[in-house]
Amino acid sequence: MFDFVRKHTKILMFLMFLLIIPAFVLVGINGFKSFNSGGETVAKVAGQSIKQEEWDAAHKNEVDRMRASMPNVDPKLFDSAQARYMTLEKMVHERVDAEAAKDLHLTTTDIRLARELQQNPTIASLRKPDGSMDMARYRELAAAQGLTPEGFEARVRGDLTVRQVEGAIAGSVLVSKAQAKVSLDAFFERREVQIATFTPQDYASKVSPGDADIEAFYKANTAMFQAPETADVEYVVLDLESVKKSIAVNDADVKSYYEQNAARLSGKEERRASHILITAGKDVPAELRAKAKERAKALLEQVRKSPDTFAEVARKNSQDPGSAANGGDLDFFGRGVMVKPFEDAAFSMKKGDISDVVESDFGFHIIKLTDVKAPKQKSFEELRASIESDLRTQQAQRKFAEVAEVFTNGVYEQSDALKPIAEKLKLDVKTTSGLQRKPVAGTNGVLANPKFLAAVFSPDSIEKKRNTEAIEAGPSQLVSARITNYSPAKTLPLAEVRVDVKQKLVASRSIELAKADGVEKLAAWKTKPDAAQLKASSVVARDQAQGVEPAVVTAALNANVTTLPAWAGVDLGKSGYAVIRINKVMERNAPAESVAKQEMAQYGQWMASAEGQAYYELLKSQYKVQFKVAKPAKASDSAKPLTE
Repeated sequence: MFDFVRKHTKILMFLMFLLIIPAFVLVGINGFKSFNSGGETVAKVAGQSIKQEEWDAAHKNEVDRMRASMPNVDPKLFDSAQARYMTLEKMVHERVDAEAAKDLHLTTTDIRLARELQQNPTIASLRKPDGSMDMARYRELAAAQGLTPEGFEARVRGDLTVRQVEGAIAGSVLVSKAQAKVSLDAFFERREVQIATFTPQDYASKVSPGDADIEAFYKANTAMFQAPETADVEYVVLDLESVKKSIAVNDADVKSYYEQNAARLSGKEERRASHILITAGKDVPAELRAKAKERAKALLEQVRKSPDTFAEVARKNSQDPGSAANGGDLDFFGRGVMVKPFEDAAFSMKKGDISDVVESDFGFHIIKLTDVKAPKQKSFEELRASIESDLRTQQAQRKFAEVAEVFTNGVYEQSDALKPIAEKLKLDVKTTSGLQRKPVAGTNGVLANPKFLAAVFSPDSIEKKRNTEAIEAGPSQLVSARITNYSPAKTLPLAEVRVDVKQKLVASRSIELAKADGVEKLAAWKTKPDAAQLKASSVVARDQAQGVEPAVVTAALNANVTTLPAWAGVDLGKSGYAVIRINKVMERNAPAESVAKQEMAQYGQWMASAEGQAYYELLKSQYKVQFKVAKPAKASDSAKPLTE
């Protein structure tokens, strides 16, 4: 197909012209828009449809985000029906909140937006040493998300506005200590239990499968005994390092760069200062800040009269716990370490100077500059190697986009081989064998990249052994691959896996025997408690598991204890079965004061979350939310409590 397109491009363009132009004349542009309406409606919010195409795009973005944050997780987990539905629920939630924000006339002020951007650690990292924003890098950050700086800020503003909808409800929740105590005491209630565990290992000796049993189990479970699909692959990587190799730096540029940047390259100037701090945070009432400033002025007058007493005055009066004991000494620091007002003052002073009162978000400072450490300027020869490397990197960054376009076009236009583009750009053709869809433990780099693996194992790549498209595997890194040999997944012959089949069959039947014996014993012991063979009693609670499996603890705490002793049985899946007797219900131990405060805060968060969810359910009804696709069933739990 691709060969035909390449060989007959002009003919196809002419045919397309003949077909498209009359179509526009007949149905118009709006007619074409109707053909691309985004597919079927999958949900509705306030009468507005969410289309299948929107859902697909949103889920793709969500998967890309999750893969970037968890590169070693199996990509198939993100593409499950449950994961896709979670994306749809998230989209509906966002639409509901947006509708509510619009109807409630909620907005976000410029001041609130600025504060949010200032608190964002990613944006904070873009600041220069002098505190100003590196706008070039800021534009790059926005562009990476397909936005302009203005568009990025508009999105943040919109997120802040929407967040107010449920945030206002959650923030209004008030929890009394009495209410929290009742709930927490019930949640952390203790129960004295005795447990009998029926583990599959104890029943393995009772299982002796014959050849017919092994063969039947093998045929019924062939998916367990498959060799994964593998591919032998050749691939080419284009990155900054490979572009740098092709760049030659001339001596004149190196010399000029040295002359312009020698001071910066030699190191940063550091200064040593001592200070006296009178604390008055920015949220402190104005009258208290005024009093703090007056006190600072009085101390300034004192140390200016007797500069040699600065350390002693700092020890007695400074409210900075980190430096007061050392006479206010802050040791050496460079630019970008201290808050800006402090830094500006310290770097404008001469050694021995005492500043005026300097105001910051922490309060009021009196600064004494005690030393200046100016870096020794390095010679041209000392810096030559690093300058050449810097210049190559700068030129490579500028050239990368141009080379990347050549690479992208090259792997597509000559799709049956990677050698031509590798020779053209002086890149190495690398090879690997036995590559799998899911990276083997220890694999890293491009061979572990989910996008790369998805492209390699795409139908077109497998069937036609063509080059993959140029995959962006990382910042300034493109890779293309081509399968040279492919081995599909296959069921291994019984002769090769007989031992494994027998082990799995024995394990499966052992689990069945353990569960059956546990269920039988539970029924018998409830009738004749004295015959029960149980371990010594222990006390369990949600915060006191005593090494007991969580499923067992949950079953013990969920059991009906109207009549004691109470009994419960728990299917532990592959771990077998457990029988529990609950002998006594006990109050929780009183927590330490610090723990009680943490629990109170946690309980408040739970209540706020519950209120927020309840409000969201109300909004869903108000905006007539409709899901047009069925919610997929959850996978069954591996451990199910059977309580009575």
